[in-house]
Amino acid sequence: MTIRLRLIPALFLLSTLCQAEIVVPDHTGQTLRLTKPAVRIVSLAPHITENLFAIGAGGRIVATVDFSDYPPAAQKIPRLGNHTRIDLEALLTYQPDLVIAWKDGNPPALIDQLRTLGLPIYVSQSVHIESLADELERYGQLTGQPRAGDDAARRFRQRLAGLNSRYAKKPTVRVFYEIWNQPLMTVGGTQIISEAIRLCGGENIFGHLRTLVPTVSIESVLAAKPEAIVTADPSDSQPQWLNAWKQWPQLPAVARGNLFHIHPDLMQRHTPRLLEGAEQLCTQLDEARRRTHE
Repeated sequence: MTIRLRLIPALFLLSTLCQAEIVVPDHTGQTLRLTKPAVRIVSLAPHITENLFAIGAGGRIVATVDFSDYPPAAQKIPRLGNHTRIDLEALLTYQPDLVIAWKDGNPPALIDQLRTLGLPIYVSQSVHIESLADELERYGQLTGQPRAGDDAARRFRQRLAGLNSRYAKKPTVRVFYEIWNQPLMTVGGTQIISEAIRLCGGENIFGHLRTLVPTVSIESVLAAKPEAIVTADPSDSQPQWLNAWKQWPQLPAVARGNLFHIHPDLMQRHTPRLLEGAEQLCTQLDEARRRTHE
């Protein structure tokens, strides 16, 4: 009887340790295994930092990269460089138990080097708006707070479903989304911004292109005759490079005054704030629809 009683705590401890293992697949086909929740995290992209804060794990970030500026508390986190080049020696001094990298933004050679150093690394990627919710859930698992991750994901999905329900049957608006003006750059059909345009009942005039951020010509924009032109700009007033389209009054977007801009952080960062940007975009495309039928 005594031996049996002594075995119970040992078996309970063994069971607890087994349950504590965290197993999460990443977006490179690798499976990350953690023996305990991550408490010292290095984030290698601004949107990763923001998403960790979104599930209440921002306080666990010990270092990050330039432009990790949201929420305001993120501005106090030490920097290691930018998302393409970091100080590896400095990173190691923070003794992270988890590094979260960005598949499309961090160079593959950097990710490989981090793995060579034996650091636990999770490579993140959101290819669809819906997959942002999946990432929030995975961050919850990695930090040992799955309920927080699930709650953030649920709120995101509910907000997304509301937008989809409201705009799914709206008349289509042909949209040119301008990322940059020199050279003239836009988004292809597989880019998440293109998905936001579709969410709002819009049609990306370059949605047939598979490149994420293709360079296009002014002539191709003129030929496509967009009914709305949207650009990313942080200023409150209309940016000059958007006003430059007024020299082509034959464009429906120009003739109807459908020149819009949205803060880039709301459209070009893969975070819950993307839906805030999508809501602004949907309102703008509704305005374009109204002007079409005036």
